[in-house]
Amino acid sequence: MQGITVDPTEPDTTPILRREIKVNCWGEMVFAMNGVWLPTVLSVPKVGSNGSRLYALRRNAHVNFVFKSYSHSLRLHYRRRDPIYFHTGKIFVGKSSDSLFQSSTATASDKVLVPGTENEETLFSTEESEVAEIPSDDSQMSGDVETSEMGHGTKFDARDTDIIEQSGSEAIAGEVSASDVETTSSASYESISGGDVESSELDGLNVDASGHAFDQSRGEAIIGNASSSVVLLDGNAQVEVEKLSTILYETISDESRRVRNRVVPPPGIGQSIYEIDSTLSNYRGHLDYRYEQYKRKREEIDKYEGGLEQFSRGHEKFGFTRSETGVTYREWAPGAKSATLIGDFNNWNPEAGVMSCNEFGVWEIFLPNGADGSPAIPHGSRVKIRMETPSGIKDSIPAWIKFSIQAPREIPYNGIYYDPPEEEKFIFTHPRPKKPKSLRIYESHIGMSSKEPVINTYANFRDEVLPRIKRLGYNAVQIMAIQEHSYYASFGYHVTNFFAPSSRFGTPEDLKSLIDKAHELGLVVLMDIVHSHASNNTLDGLNMFDGTETCYFHSGARGYHWMWDSRLFNYGNWEVLRFLLSNARWWLDEYKFDGFRFDGVTSMMYTHHGLQVTFTGNYNEYFGFSTDVDAMVYLMLVNDLIHALFPEAITIGEDVSGMPTFCIPVQDGGVGFDYRLHMAVADKWIEILKKRDEDWQMGDIVYSLTNRRWKEKCIVYAESHDQALVGDKTIAFWLMDKDMYDFMALDRPSTPLIDRGLALHKMIRLITMGLGGEGYLNFMGNEFGHPEWIDFPRGEQNLPDGRIISGNNYSYDKCRRRFDLGDADYLRYHGLQEFDQAMQNVEEKYGFMTSEHQYISRKDEGDKIIVFERGDLVFVFNFHWNSSYSDYRVGCLKEGKYKVVLDTDDPLFGGYSRISHEAEHFTTERLHDGRPHSFLVYAPCRTAVVYALVDSGMETSVGCTTSDV
Repeated sequence: MQGITVDPTEPDTTPILRREIKVNCWGEMVFAMNGVWLPTVLSVPKVGSNGSRLYALRRNAHVNFVFKSYSHSLRLHYRRRDPIYFHTGKIFVGKSSDSLFQSSTATASDKVLVPGTENEETLFSTEESEVAEIPSDDSQMSGDVETSEMGHGTKFDARDTDIIEQSGSEAIAGEVSASDVETTSSASYESISGGDVESSELDGLNVDASGHAFDQSRGEAIIGNASSSVVLLDGNAQVEVEKLSTILYETISDESRRVRNRVVPPPGIGQSIYEIDSTLSNYRGHLDYRYEQYKRKREEIDKYEGGLEQFSRGHEKFGFTRSETGVTYREWAPGAKSATLIGDFNNWNPEAGVMSCNEFGVWEIFLPNGADGSPAIPHGSRVKIRMETPSGIKDSIPAWIKFSIQAPREIPYNGIYYDPPEEEKFIFTHPRPKKPKSLRIYESHIGMSSKEPVINTYANFRDEVLPRIKRLGYNAVQIMAIQEHSYYASFGYHVTNFFAPSSRFGTPEDLKSLIDKAHELGLVVLMDIVHSHASNNTLDGLNMFDGTETCYFHSGARGYHWMWDSRLFNYGNWEVLRFLLSNARWWLDEYKFDGFRFDGVTSMMYTHHGLQVTFTGNYNEYFGFSTDVDAMVYLMLVNDLIHALFPEAITIGEDVSGMPTFCIPVQDGGVGFDYRLHMAVADKWIEILKKRDEDWQMGDIVYSLTNRRWKEKCIVYAESHDQALVGDKTIAFWLMDKDMYDFMALDRPSTPLIDRGLALHKMIRLITMGLGGEGYLNFMGNEFGHPEWIDFPRGEQNLPDGRIISGNNYSYDKCRRRFDLGDADYLRYHGLQEFDQAMQNVEEKYGFMTSEHQYISRKDEGDKIIVFERGDLVFVFNFHWNSSYSDYRVGCLKEGKYKVVLDTDDPLFGGYSRISHEAEHFTTERLHDGRPHSFLVYAPCRTAVVYALVDSGMETSVGCTTSDV
């Protein structure tokens, strides 16, 4: 077998040469010396039953941790060389042997895959979802043995060799020395940093101390924590892997090709919902009809489009697509009588780009490359489609446009043909983080994330805000206003160009860089996606796209949302389904978002859109003629698609109605969301804050926080962006009002209003996270009680009814986030921020939001005390305005010693240090509040304290500082 050609006489004392090795798109291994790429000589004597390919390169002996990634460069420094053999299931370092590649299983083909002899389709014909068989622990061997059996019966030279598993773009790793072979099917493997590793099993994953994990059920290695650079030494060889995060279960840069080979499973029987909730049996007729409509749509898509996976690739057919010979542009506009493509590339000449139409109303034109091979439409060109329509001549931005901009001093937007040269395209290098067990979401808006009164950029958000989010202890960032929207003050909810990231904040490559950086930090990135309605804008958006109101939307009143002044999609239309399903896939695939928060789902699910309707929980409100079954089927389809093609993706639905089955898998008869946004809680807090302290009802608070459906997870929040908008008030403003402007400096005396506000702000957030759901959300800046509301720059508005809404002279002063206030340790805002960070860290450590154990033992209206357990933690809240209680007995499930892990009264958080962090609380076998054990605490007024059971296997914090938790 041949490998990289080198001079075998090169002495060990020669200077080390740096060679960079990659795999090109034909599967050929290439290497670079001084920036010049050269092909290696590959030889593949045998193809296994799984269609594997084998590569060889030369290197010496021992490597601790090896990976495979098209997106990372493996740099080798070497003097002596033994070959490394890459083979599906294994990589071998050592002597070559024909027996090395023999498999005990029959091969499916005797073809020899030599690069250059087969085309790309042949090379990638193997099912990528197939995972090679993982050798068992029994495959370990001694270095004294010349050859040994492993896995499929493969023989190899065991002396001074490493064994690594590699299949396609999946990689799994172990360490092999002369005396030991450790395969990844064992309970743990050595982390990249080396040293002893303690491992524990969690959710079917073997997880080591560094956060690396191996999923035995999938045979794939899962991403752990990121690291910037790793150097591996083995005496005469040194391997440097630049920006290697950890071993990847999927190579992120090759993910799109892998996703294409995934299949959306066929529909189930959809009957499990009746086992989960027997009351639903009374509405079986409606629910079974809904599920039958979903299955019928799936069958039609399978029959006419080749399945959901193919159907959701509309962006590869519609809009602009580039081939080797030219550019094709297609657009669905059934109402148009004629269409022509115009733009900078043809001097806006409508005669130069006449399009043809097929029987389905799809217009098409092909523009061949120039004589010199240059594209017919240069990158960055402005483009539009001009149509003769029933309502006259209309110039529209292509519906599938990938980028659009508003030129200075111009009102309309222009579509941009976006096809940057390869050297300008951003390449993702960091894998997606593993889906968190409990979500702690930092809700963000790129434009208003600057401290200055300007529109912030993707780049600044990446460099300045993402590290802040990570430091605060959140594990997910939810980004609003990504889809292009002509009207900035719409908060991104009046979308005009669904496939285009907002150009206000930068380029598509800037957004990709932001997401890649978030992944490097271990943050899940969720997109606030709008599929519930579209902008009413006829110049820049989909409204009246082909001159008719019915192209993408319902006609008449059903197609118009009178409160939002926006258009409503016709989810029963075939091309609308293609458009929206492809849109969801586009953002996950092209930009590597990790999931969505679907906006306005309540409006989608009902023909009344939830307007002027009060939902009481009566099931008749959910299952009747007011339910939009077409929309329900779309929501089932999009959840089906997302979870099948991107198994780690997260979907959250914004629903205020409490629709049953909302967060039950589609195959069980549900709608398929992972989480419901628990919107009622924020409204409840505003209702409570309008009351006197004496009128706060403990039972009402607990009921509002726990009133959610069994086995349907929720994301809860005390306040979101809605409460921060001008015209509303944040919790901090409700509590402290104008005193925030004069009494938040520590060198000034506080006021009773400030003291009350600081105490209740912390308590409200903690009890919301503690009782309200399985995930938590906070809008940026609210963690420290941001003193200003949000007011987008706007001018005066004249309404159709004659009323005038005054503007703010297009000021950005209230459209920013003053993060400097939370960072200033001389302001009381800093204490609120420190508390929020500590709260996130306590949840990270104890995972109480997703604990199955939750018990509320006390709701005392006289004492204003709430006590509950979640996991091994006991939460004690005293909402009384002036009564503190010594030796207050609280019940608990488990006996033992409890200590304080979080205390709202800690001086670091702006408190008065009334709780001892040194005290140890021992339980007694005294039944209290229905609990078998109890212990005594001190409960000062307006405080909340979290006690943790001291376990010998878990170090428990004795203080409340952020470093302790």
